[in-house]
Amino acid sequence: MSTIDLDEIIKALAHPVRRDILNWLKDPATEFPDQEHSTDFGVCCGQIDQRCGLSQSTVSAHLATLHRAGLIRSQKVGQWHFYKRNEETIQAFLDTLGKEL
Repeated sequence: MSTIDLDEIIKALAHPVRRDILNWLKDPATEFPDQEHSTDFGVCCGQIDQRCGLSQSTVSAHLATLHRAGLIRSQKVGQWHFYKRNEETIQAFLDTLGKEL
């Protein structure tokens, strides 16, 4: 199990758009059916931008916050950046939260 920063994760989850992104990444094939690439790599940043309806820079800032908190992983394939949930960190957070409260 990885070490987590509980406060960093809670801050990341404090914004509804970041929670939406995490929820969408639970089932990328369903939530992003128009993605041309396989969802094995995750979801392309451009798809997340479109779904959010926010500027690319705003979405990038949200993704960076989630990444810093360890809630998502990123992978660059060619010119594209793909994102997926980091289930290990999410589960560690839930386990820790259950022990803390």
